[in-house]
This record gives sequence, C-alpha cells and structure tokens, in this order.
Amino acid sequence: MSDVAVLTERALAHARNGDTTAAEQSFRELLQHAPEDVQALNFIARCHSTRGEHAAAERLLQRALAAAPDDAGTLKNLAVSLVEQGQWQAALAQLQPLLARDPGFFVARLYLALSLQQSGAHAAALTHFYQAVSQAQRQGHWTSAQTTPPGLRRLVEHAMRSLRDGRRHTLQQVLAPLQQRHGRSALQRIEQAVAGYLGELRLATAGPEQRPTFLYIPGLPSPRYFDPALFPWYETLQDATPLLRDELLSVLEERQLLAPFLGEPSAGRGGSYLGGDGEQPRWDGFFFHRHGKVFSENAQRCPRTAAALEQVPLVRIEGHAPETLYSVLGPGSHILPHTGVTNSRVVTHLPLIVPEHCALRVAGEEHGWQEGRCVSFDDTWEHEAWNRSQSTRVVLLFDVWNPGLDEAERDAIDALVRGIAELNGEDILAG
Repeated sequence: MSDVAVLTERALAHARNGDTTAAEQSFRELLQHAPEDVQALNFIARCHSTRGEHAAAERLLQRALAAAPDDAGTLKNLAVSLVEQGQWQAALAQLQPLLARDPGFFVARLYLALSLQQSGAHAAALTHFYQAVSQAQRQGHWTSAQTTPPGLRRLVEHAMRSLRDGRRHTLQQVLAPLQQRHGRSALQRIEQAVAGYLGELRLATAGPEQRPTFLYIPGLPSPRYFDPALFPWYETLQDATPLLRDELLSVLEERQLLAPFLGEPSAGRGGSYLGGDGEQPRWDGFFFHRHGKVFSENAQRCPRTAAALEQVPLVRIEGHAPETLYSVLGPGSHILPHTGVTNSRVVTHLPLIVPEHCALRVAGEEHGWQEGRCVSFDDTWEHEAWNRSQSTRVVLLFDVWNPGLDEAERDAIDALVRGIAELNGEDILAG
C-alpha cells in the first residue's frame, strides 16, 4: 500500500473515532505527499473554519477547487464558511447553483435553508428545511443523535424546531379564514388531522391495515368498500359503459398513447409496487387528469368518457386533483400491496374490460370486478390488484370525495393540500 493510501486510511480512521486533532495531523502529513489531495484540503479547511480561521480555510478550499473545480463537497464547504461568518447572501449565491446541479445534496440544502431564514425568506426556508430533513431521513440519516454527525446536530435540531413552529403557524393561517367562515366547531376533525400530520397528536385509524401516507381525517366512515347507495351518480355512469368501452378500444389500438402509471420501469420490473408473473409487468394509464392537470388531447379523443367524468363529483384541488384515467393492467401483472395518501378521497373503478382471474383486494377482502359495475374503496387500507389472465384488464379510475365529509371540511382540505404542498415544495397527493 502506498504512503498516500496509508495516511488516508489513518486519517479517516481517526475521523471515524472522533479524534479530529489526530485526523487533521494525518491529513497534513498526507498533503506533504499529495499537495492537491481534495479530501485532505477540505478536512483541514473545516478544522480551520471550526476554529474561526476563515481566511486559512478559504485558501485551502480554493486550492481544492483548483484541483477539482466541480467538487460538490468543496463548493459546499466554501458556502458553510460563509454561513459561519454570517455572509448569508454570499452563501446563497454559492449554494443555489450547487443544488440546481445536485438537488439531492441534503446537507447543502440544510445550509441553504438556514441562509434563507437568516435573510428573512421564512417561507422558502421552511420548504428547504423540510426537503433537507425528508431527503436525509429517507436515506436513514438524522433520525436520531446516532445518525446525525456531531457537527450537524445543532443545525438539524434547529431545522426540526423551525419546521415544527413554522409549519404549525403557516397551517393555522391557512385554516383561519375557513374557521371564520364556517365556525371553528365545523372544522374540528380537520384541526385534529393537522395535529396528526404535524406529529402533535397520535390519531388511531380504524385498523392496523389502514395506513394513510399523508393526511388522516379522524371520524370518517372507514369501510373497505363503500355502499353503492352513497353514490347516486353510479347509475348514469354505468349506463354509459358500452359507449365508454368503444372509446377505450380505439385507444388500445395505439399503445403509444399510454403512459406508465408509476413512471418508466427499470429493466425487467414495472415500478416501486408493481410485480407479477410476466416478463415485463405493465400498469399504464391513459389520463384525462393527472395531479389536477387536464389532458385536453385525450379528452378530445374520448369525448364521451370526458363528458361522463364531468358529471361525477371528482376531488378538485388546483394543481393536485383530480386523477382520472383508463387504468390498464397488463397480462400477468400484479399491483403489489400498498396504501394511499389520504382517507379524504375515495377511489372508484368503472370496469370496462375484465378477463377472468382478475381481482382487487382491500384489507383482505377480495372483490371481483364486473364490467359496467362501479366499485368505490378507501385506498388508505392496504390494497392490491392483479391480472392473472393472458389479456388486458382496464377500469376507468377516478377519485371522489369521501361521502362522510361536509362542504366546510372539503373546503378546508382543499386549502390544506395546497398550503402543505407549497410548504413542502412537492406534489403530496401523488401516489
């Protein structure tokens, strides 16, 4: 093993053991053999910054940049040095292009959030604090003191406090005009839902298999499958089945019109919760709406289907809902068990093409689709669907409001979804 490799391993071992002084000394020895070693330059620069020796730190970081101009760690460390000196605007100028190139660099995003907060951009800071923490925690970081590097703990704790206090304040402002309009008692369940979302209140669902991934409204009816009598518009929609199927068949003749429901599959697989016996599982959609976006060309191609959907009380939240489509499940494909985002909506299927050996299962209760017969279910219960035939299965899929909600609660959920999505900087109803 070369001297450089030996010194690098020794320095890293000291760093892992928390002996920063010994690690710095080993990296200094390393620089005598490899003067432009980027890792060594960055480590020693951070030691200088920690001691408040920012000029020395910057000189080393500039050497590192000369050796590797696009090194993300060096660019981040330059920004951190600026943050530590309270040069918030200069730090922003350093961090924003870095994150534009690497949106998943959650440590850099944490410092960006702090710089925004200190610059007075509090709403934007909350968004980036949230994204930094959620990105980190999805990868197993920052979930406890043990998974948070000592040098970041105070800042991560600050981010958590900022999120807790800032998000509560922001969502209170979202609800305030609705409480004035409808009365606070009318939105009691929504307030409890917000407290549950923020982690201030533990809300018990109707059973262990009901696990909404985003927002749970307590006190709503929680059947696996809803009584058809709750949806008086079923009959009109079901009567139109032959016309809708004719439009569907014209779409299926041109498979390029379909899009993978879960995004483009990786080689040999269909997506995050798609499997099956076929060589390439397929779950595709021909969308009339997706996350609230209207697909006008598809509506023009299938005008009767589009018109039929307009007669249904769809969930409509600007920028987020409805979701309406021909849901096309290929032969041998299996939508694996998963749960939906919120019990405020109810998923409805109008089956248009159903071969044998196809079924839906919600919390252990199996349902065999019947062509032309609607079924509505709460997708926050664990559910799955399969097509074990050699033919394609298609249902017209769309979301309607949970019939247990009143108008005031629907208004509040509309406002909350848009408010939380703006805070999070992401589409929270996707999935």
